[in-house]
Amino acid sequence: MRFAARLVAPLIALGLTAAASSAQERADTLLLELETGPVVIELLPEVAPDHVERIVTLAGQGFYDGMIFHRVIPGFMAQTGDPTGTGRGGSELPDLDAEFSDVPFERGTLGMARTRDPNSANSQFFIMFEPAPHLNGQYTVWGRVVDGMANVDAIEAGQPPSDPTEIVSMRVGADAADS
Repeated sequence: MRFAARLVAPLIALGLTAAASSAQERADTLLLELETGPVVIELLPEVAPDHVERIVTLAGQGFYDGMIFHRVIPGFMAQTGDPTGTGRGGSELPDLDAEFSDVPFERGTLGMARTRDPNSANSQFFIMFEPAPHLNGQYTVWGRVVDGMANVDAIEAGQPPSDPTEIVSMRVGADAADS
């Protein structure tokens, strides 16, 4: 039995790697390349169409390339998307109306950051390290990590981190496959 398990485990791992590779080629995914390694994100346009469109637009413009994770709280989340690196900036595009849903904030969920105004999301987003039910229905969920969560876990902690982790690039899967 142990022998069979040793033969099957690598095959399962190969299957997961192949699934991640094919996900990188689809238009419904983002490939987030961090200094710590690649992260594949499934987009959720059926949950938050305007927010997904915004992220895809900004990623296509290279807006996120070189940006740092400016707020990283272990056991909670890692936040990025501010070109100033302070948590106070955003893109030049107008803020978005909230698209709250019943999709829960679990490990690997991506949500839009905002001010106290629910309709103030712009370009900043966060990736959850752990479930956060207190965020459910209060922030817009727009994606989820489907591969590379270990690379998210390796993002440097701090508010701001002393040596912040940088986004190398962020592209729509189909665009990343073409480059």
